[in-house]
Amino acid sequence: MRDRIYPTLAGRLPADSIQGPRDIEPRYLGDWVHRNDCAQPAALVLPRTTAEVSLALSACHELGCAIVAQGGRTGLAGGATPEDGWVILSMERMRSVGSPDQASATLVADAGTPLQRVQEAADAVGLLFPLDIGSRGTCTIGGNIATNAGGNRVLRYGMMRELVLGMEAVLADGTVLTSMNTMLKNNSGYDLKQLFIGSEGTLGVVTRAVLRLFPKPTSRETALCSVSDYAQVLALLSVAKARLGSTLSAFEVMWSDFYRLATEVAGIRAPLPGGSYAYILVESQGTDPQGDSAQFERFLEAAVAANALCDAVVARSGTETREIWDIRDSSGEFPRTFWPYVGFDVSLPIGSTGQFIAECSRRLSAQWRDVGLVFFGHLADSNIHICVRTAAAEQPQAQIDAIVYGCLKEFAGAVSAEHGIGLLKKDFLGLSRTPGEIALMRGLKQTLDPRNILNRGKVFG
Repeated sequence: MRDRIYPTLAGRLPADSIQGPRDIEPRYLGDWVHRNDCAQPAALVLPRTTAEVSLALSACHELGCAIVAQGGRTGLAGGATPEDGWVILSMERMRSVGSPDQASATLVADAGTPLQRVQEAADAVGLLFPLDIGSRGTCTIGGNIATNAGGNRVLRYGMMRELVLGMEAVLADGTVLTSMNTMLKNNSGYDLKQLFIGSEGTLGVVTRAVLRLFPKPTSRETALCSVSDYAQVLALLSVAKARLGSTLSAFEVMWSDFYRLATEVAGIRAPLPGGSYAYILVESQGTDPQGDSAQFERFLEAAVAANALCDAVVARSGTETREIWDIRDSSGEFPRTFWPYVGFDVSLPIGSTGQFIAECSRRLSAQWRDVGLVFFGHLADSNIHICVRTAAAEQPQAQIDAIVYGCLKEFAGAVSAEHGIGLLKKDFLGLSRTPGEIALMRGLKQTLDPRNILNRGKVFG
């Protein structure tokens, strides 16, 4: 069959929309974390239209050939990685962005459009597309939808799922589903777009989407606080929610080792002394600069009165705001400051996160006396990132996985918060999903992709 794949696709698609096996560049062989450099894909398809996506999927369906859709390949779970004999469907040429509709506060974008282009299009008319992640210049809207991306503003605006009103997607057999809804309320039957959001390209390929826009904030208040224990973390979160309400846009917690790496190893200026249990970046955004500033001051006063923090520093300029965020964003420097390590993206009930961190640390330290541990994340969204490093040149990932995920199961956590399952976490899906849930997932897959061509072997095998 492999010998038939490229000729069949070449016979149906424009000549400049397909490349043969020998012409495929190495960059298409994986994402940021998981590559398959030994793979020999059968073809690379670079469509410009939904019709071309449909033609490619129809051909693969007929041949029973596996196909993987790719966006910016910035994923961290191997979801965009191809195998031998697969067809790669890169959406990078589908980059159209429509003009924002200010009446409905929506914008239409192709799946291959970089997130930053959508942000800029909204900003140009005084609106905001709130999804924001570090790979904003490279990751694409289709990839954001396929992985249900999260990021720094989930607390206020929700995950990508909450930011999509309408969608166009192509099923495994080439059928095009178009529902470019622009209305907040539409209960006309099943909300079919939800099947594709977070499905990691296993149920269909998203080609276009209607995205929600929001009023652009005109105020931004930022503080970095230190706390002495997890009880203060919870107390500060409670005060922040009560005093800041809907303006609360970030509550980022960085445990002590993270802060030390950022300020002592990465060299970022430390606004507060080191050695505290954790450091918390609290931010509010609103549309009343004077009122929001006064509200933020009252929040900090209430936090002090409630003994919800030990110390705090408030940003008084854009430069100081960036300096505080530089600390949180220093996780991007870990390949330089903490490498090699095994990383985790998990969710936990907020009330027991402190206990989990203590117990997980205890178990890892008992196994490796010299283990290095870093914890940080979007705590108000239940999302914690963990980095584990032993002294071994090659990290014992299987052993580390067993300890972290075993502990996670005991605390009723989820193995993926915002990075997806892909290849790297599929063996652990059963720790967070019941057999009944996985059986239903398999049933949906069988219904929508009966020949199992879409991202074969990902998520649950």
